[in-house]
Amino acid sequence: MRLIGMLDSPYVRRVGISLKAMALPFEHQPLSVFRDFDTFAAINPIVKAPTLVTDDGSVLLDSTLILEYLERLVPPERRLTPSDIHDHIRSQRVIGLALAASEKTVQIVYEFNLRPVEKQHQPWIDRVKGQLSSAYDLLEAEFADIGNWRFGSRPLQADITTAVAWRFTRDALPQFVSATDYPALAALSQRAEALCEFLTLPPD
Repeated sequence: MRLIGMLDSPYVRRVGISLKAMALPFEHQPLSVFRDFDTFAAINPIVKAPTLVTDDGSVLLDSTLILEYLERLVPPERRLTPSDIHDHIRSQRVIGLALAASEKTVQIVYEFNLRPVEKQHQPWIDRVKGQLSSAYDLLEAEFADIGNWRFGSRPLQADITTAVAWRFTRDALPQFVSATDYPALAALSQRAEALCEFLTLPPD
């Protein structure tokens, strides 16, 4: 399998870390949707990261759909979603919050970096910042007083996606979230980033 995309994308990084956590062999091809547009388009004309090229040559996109496929390739003990239905629902909620935090971070970064200053709309920025804060407030409550990992003795997708999202926001918008305000998420990030799966796939 080939994973296409830059690791500064939280969506690419969550897939790469998950592949390693599930012990699935893959090749990472770090193509940028900006700098390497034509090369990327030759693989996936949509030019969306992450893109996964499966062993049979199928081209998959969207991190959540890619991860759903990967879950079907491994035995239950290597899957990253809880088998218990109640834990699964809670896990999906946590993952959804973390993906929302990533999405809102991307929106703010694009607003600041790609839109001319005179066209930036402060009410929109304030709204997205509020959504970002709400996502992290809810995630902080989910990870408070849990020990190491949210659903057991090893990190599952809820832990991976939340840790990746937190690192992404902290790197991209350090002025908007602080370890002091979110101690549980900061501690989760510290634990996760010390794992070999995270260390071998650092943000670009």
